[in-house]
Amino acid sequence: MRLVVQIPCYNEEATIGQVIAEIPREICGVDEVIVLVVDDGSTDRTAGVALAAGADYVAHHTRNRGLAAAFRTGLDVAIRLGADVIVNTDGDHQYRGAEIPKLVEPILNGRADLVVGDRDAASVGHFSRQKRFLQAFGSWVVRQLSGTTVPDAPSGFRALSRETALRLNVVTDYSYTIETLIQAGAQRLAVSSVPVTADPTPRPSRLASSTLAYVQRSCITLVRAYAMYQPLRVFLLISLVLLLLGLVGVARFLWYYSHGASSGHIQSLVLSSVLLITGLQVGLIGLVADLIAGNRRLMEEALYRLRKLDTTGGLSDESAAKPSDHLREESNESIAHV
Repeated sequence: MRLVVQIPCYNEEATIGQVIAEIPREICGVDEVIVLVVDDGSTDRTAGVALAAGADYVAHHTRNRGLAAAFRTGLDVAIRLGADVIVNTDGDHQYRGAEIPKLVEPILNGRADLVVGDRDAASVGHFSRQKRFLQAFGSWVVRQLSGTTVPDAPSGFRALSRETALRLNVVTDYSYTIETLIQAGAQRLAVSSVPVTADPTPRPSRLASSTLAYVQRSCITLVRAYAMYQPLRVFLLISLVLLLLGLVGVARFLWYYSHGASSGHIQSLVLSSVLLITGLQVGLIGLVADLIAGNRRLMEEALYRLRKLDTTGGLSDESAAKPSDHLREESNESIAHV
């Protein structure tokens, strides 16, 4: 049983050493623990400090591509390294390495495919009142849309099985946390959570320039991810609203017409007709989108099988010690091994 702990990083030289030092190298039920740092185009000494602190591998992006891309790279490399279980944690030392055994335990016991660390955001003292509210409300929305029971959807401290990693496809450029939960719910994966501790970080979040920007981008990600996997529900809801408004307008015109007062209400009838036509068109778009989603599911299954064939057996010790050309991706990633 091989566990790979991946740490997406961007300019984290001040904290990455401590993060790596606290990762346990012996875990009950795990034969080997590998530490993988994904350097997302850092301009400081993150990579060097990580290797000096004991990281086994460092995957490099030649430029900063964002958290979602770094997470995706980490999964790809971890799978190629033969990971049976993958843990994702942050490089800013928000999460405690000592809690990794608790995080992976449901997967090792076969009770879960994906485990998310629950920070209990409502009681975290160093979170602002606004952040606590947004975390709680946002997580509630994600639970309703994904069909999961995760209380802390934005948490980046999570563990996933190899099969889950092979099935996840992160397409957003922003953050992986919401999209992966929507996907997990759509694929009916077993998702659970465990309580974890969230420590104060020495710097503000780099994920967004402000709380408003974070909310806006999270909403866009949420809507896009849900529409991608449940398009018929999204378009059907919009269609029903438009059709209802159109029918209300037609009923209003007919009521006035039956009372001999149709004059002056033709404009509302025209508007109602437009709403009805638009509602029908949106409904048809929903049907087409649902057919496309069906094709997407077939493509994802084919991609899953291709990934599984491509990574069967992981990397041998020889190829891991001497990174070869097949570890250099089109996305300009490279891997260093010590």
